[in-house]
Amino acid sequence: MPLQTAPRWPKETAGRFEWVFVAPEAELLGAGLRPSGRHYAGPSWEAPDGSRVVGSVRERADAPVPGAIPLLLLATRSAGPAGRFSDVVAIQRVNTHGGIVPDSACAPVNASQTVRVPYTADYRLFAAAR
Repeated sequence: MPLQTAPRWPKETAGRFEWVFVAPEAELLGAGLRPSGRHYAGPSWEAPDGSRVVGSVRERADAPVPGAIPLLLLATRSAGPAGRFSDVVAIQRVNTHGGIVPDSACAPVNASQTVRVPYTADYRLFAAAR
């Protein structure tokens, strides 16, 4: 599961570039490590049946593992047809490893580059009670 990062020139630091997060790109695996969907920009989570939710961050916490992306709690709204993910109301990202922007220096020569940074995480999807 890579996170895409790209360089930018921060306004507050003239003459310097830094790597910044662009978008997630992850294959979701369920029981028995079977493919159960994908996670991508939006942030969106999409099931194989086309049902999809879009999340917004409600809470964020530093990961207990150095060099890992933060833990998140997201509220979601359905953004696709009825299906497996259409009743999901919240997503929790836990057990993160990796995914932090590169430590390497960023310079004007990197301005057109996108780097994929591997990470793993557990996504817990919570559905509304019926």
